[in-house]
Amino acid sequence: MKAMILAAGRGARLRPLTDKLPKALVEVAGEPLLAIVMRRLAAAGVREVVINLHHLGGMVEAWIARHGTMGMNVLFSHEPELLDTGGALKHAAWFFDDERPFLLHNVDVLSDIDLGAMVREHERLRSLATLACMERETARPLLFDTQGALCGRRTGSGDAVVRPPSGELVPLGFCGIHVIEPALVRTLSGKGAFSIIETYLEIAAGQQDGPAGIRAFRADGCRWRDAGRLEDLRPLRA
Repeated sequence: MKAMILAAGRGARLRPLTDKLPKALVEVAGEPLLAIVMRRLAAAGVREVVINLHHLGGMVEAWIARHGTMGMNVLFSHEPELLDTGGALKHAAWFFDDERPFLLHNVDVLSDIDLGAMVREHERLRSLATLACMERETARPLLFDTQGALCGRRTGSGDAVVRPPSGELVPLGFCGIHVIEPALVRTLSGKGAFSIIETYLEIAAGQQDGPAGIRAFRADGCRWRDAGRLEDLRPLRA
């Protein structure tokens, strides 16, 4: 199985730690975020990984050269400018060539979500993309129906529903982990930097009368932490 780790960001919310260090190498309990995510992916059966790089990317490559790949084949996707998640996937489309679903994981997400179970659920439902989600406080939850189909997003101005729900709408916080079909990557038409969430919503809007292509994997009860903000990272480093 393949995976992509999103590690290109400047880590602005982690300054001053990221002034001279890429976000991927910020440490939690003496271990870089990148190492924690790589170990989780390897344990889930991932054998090939691509890591997107931009801010201080050479330091990430040097860390891999020194510390090894945890038994995985590791490649890099260099971004001359930040491309956001959608643009990053399109830029690395060459990597997803085996017609198998792959994991997409933010480098600053720490969790004990069962990645293997998530992949199996994705394959069982034949989704285009499966998003790890849970009930949690968030200002901009995604909206799913009672069958787990993506139906919209909540914004400051209200609910933006793009697909009629089956049953009630359920607001869930997205956890920064996806399982994606290569076929979805090939359809990406955005230019430069663009959001994958917007792409998911466009897909959901176009499938109003058919089976859902974008679904939630409920991770309620799992441990999860966004380590991309200094205020959330401090307790982990104490």
